[in-house]
Amino acid sequence: MFEGFESAEIDAGEARIFIRRAGDGPGLLLLHGFPETHLMWRDVAPKLTDRFSVICADLRGYGRSSCPATAPDHAPYAKRTMAADLVALMTKLGFSRFMVAGHDRGGRVAYRLALDHPDSVEKLAVLDILPTAEVWDRADARLVLGYWPWSLLAQPEPLPEKILAGAAEAIVDNAIDAWGPAPSTFPAGVRRAYVNALNDPAHVHAICEEYRAAATLDREHDHADRAAGRRVACPLLALWSGHGALAEWYGQDGGPLALWRNWADDVSGGAMPGGHFFPEEAPAETATRLREFLLPEK
Repeated sequence: MFEGFESAEIDAGEARIFIRRAGDGPGLLLLHGFPETHLMWRDVAPKLTDRFSVICADLRGYGRSSCPATAPDHAPYAKRTMAADLVALMTKLGFSRFMVAGHDRGGRVAYRLALDHPDSVEKLAVLDILPTAEVWDRADARLVLGYWPWSLLAQPEPLPEKILAGAAEAIVDNAIDAWGPAPSTFPAGVRRAYVNALNDPAHVHAICEEYRAAATLDREHDHADRAAGRRVACPLLALWSGHGALAEWYGQDGGPLALWRNWADDVSGGAMPGGHFFPEEAPAETATRLREFLLPEK
């Protein structure tokens, strides 16, 4: 995996961020979700290096990145803080302006990055997410039962930490198999890597803090932006699973594109083959959609 990519740990100020990097051209930052790490991009990133300088990063608290100390308000794991890590990271790598694509939790960091640092983000792609406040404001039994990490991992410590650490393999298998629908897409070695990433208590605690921040500070930041009329300034591509929650749950609101147009003026996108993990299930299609949006052929 990641043949031809360099590995590095970059000091981003408050956190050390692990990356893999290859290619030449404009900067493209790829961000992962839960329970994944940067490995989720293993089949997408190599298809983009001919046109981009591709950087696959582990978010703070995930994978091989560091786990800064948290605080009672969970601010060290708010998407605002995680986004600041990545601006510092890309600046150190020589990119004052870049493109970013994020899946799941990484998508939440990505759109916060675009809101907080509009001069840094040229284009934004969000994969299988809606803004955090939009999801929480519409939360019902479907969210609680279908995407249990939102409520379970946001509970006060130490309960979710103990569950996550004590059942890491079951957590990964449930997520992959339930949110599929193509669990065979995930090689045993990749599943094992995702399980291993949950075997460190510091990372388990950091991940739970990230979910606690999503249920509190991230919602507050989104609501404040909406009240102030702050919007994503750059073009935004929204892709989502054609078999998943975004395709099924939000029809009464006009669907994902209509909801993202509450946050940005230039919005495009559509459904993708596969389940929630479609970048891993359909990497060729994902890479094609990203290329066409980020740097279309002239």
